[in-house]
Amino acid sequence: MLIELSKGITLHPGSFTAVLAPEKKILAALNSNTDLQRFLFLYICGNYSRILTGISRTSANFEVRRPFTADQLLTVITEAAHTIVFIEHDPTLFDGAGRLLDPVGSALRQAGREALVILWAPASDRSFAALARQADRVIEIIAEEPAHSAQNFHSRHTCRGGRAAMGGQKTLEVS
Repeated sequence: MLIELSKGITLHPGSFTAVLAPEKKILAALNSNTDLQRFLFLYICGNYSRILTGISRTSANFEVRRPFTADQLLTVITEAAHTIVFIEHDPTLFDGAGRLLDPVGSALRQAGREALVILWAPASDRSFAALARQADRVIEIIAEEPAHSAQNFHSRHTCRGGRAAMGGQKTLEVS
């Protein structure tokens, strides 16, 4: 069982991976792998979820837990007996409970020895960074920016002669 985040970037069982990625990218990775429905999947989110409604979950093996405090999160992680544990990071769980960052990070690492543990956030913050220090891997996938304007395109994709090429097309040089 593997989850491919992007071409060449896969998540493997027996690891704790912290992932920074756009919502669309993580949803695509979860929804495109129908094989995941065969495994016990625990989805953990706190006070709110950005992506839960977008996940295709037709399997009875998909469980959702919603801890509202860092203490409850720690309990959910230590009691998890699932093949895949996906945590949608909620920094509000650690408001006033920063002392629990190390124990929660250690619990995630421990759970990652027997399962595929993914800590996901669309952007990093202080509590995510503290938890990610315990991860086996940290993966950051940057959102692709559309090249709507010639100036943005030119500034990122220049070649000799000050012209940018894409699919055989050339843009005018921006002065």
